[in-house]
Amino acid sequence: MSADLSVRLAWPDDAETIAALQRDHWVRVYGDAVDPDELAALDQGTMAERWGRLITAPKDARIRTLVALERATLRGYALVHPCHDPDADQVRDAEVGEFVVAGDHQRTGHGSRLLHACIDTVRADGFERAVWWVSPTDDVLRAWLRDAGWEPDGAHREFAGATGPVKQIRLHTSLA
Repeated sequence: MSADLSVRLAWPDDAETIAALQRDHWVRVYGDAVDPDELAALDQGTMAERWGRLITAPKDARIRTLVALERATLRGYALVHPCHDPDADQVRDAEVGEFVVAGDHQRTGHGSRLLHACIDTVRADGFERAVWWVSPTDDVLRAWLRDAGWEPDGAHREFAGATGPVKQIRLHTSLA
């Protein structure tokens, strides 16, 4: 018997679960780089309110939140939107701004389904290229994206973390 696996646009009722997944992800991935007081201040209720507003009234119709489901249980989410990088064209360049699969449900196909849905969504919105900022030390994610057709485009950035700078590189893929 196969599980009921799918991806759909997020509903307002998903905001609470998305916020919980996001907070867990941030703690798991950025825990050492984020100030412990800032991490403790991440109020899940406030995060859920923000997700609720983003899902119900995005500032741009091309801002979409997608969720990966196993039956009716949310296992991951992604946020796609026009890219706001200084060298980007917001008409042709989309960005995967958030992409999280619950830690205990990774490598079970949710990420692949979610990634395909992201690409289908931004392609349908008329974007020609997609970008994604990732850690240069996350070899697993970079290898997975490389296998899916993403490549570095030479852009990089960093922001302040509690234990030093957090560095990212930008990957891109053509949607043509």
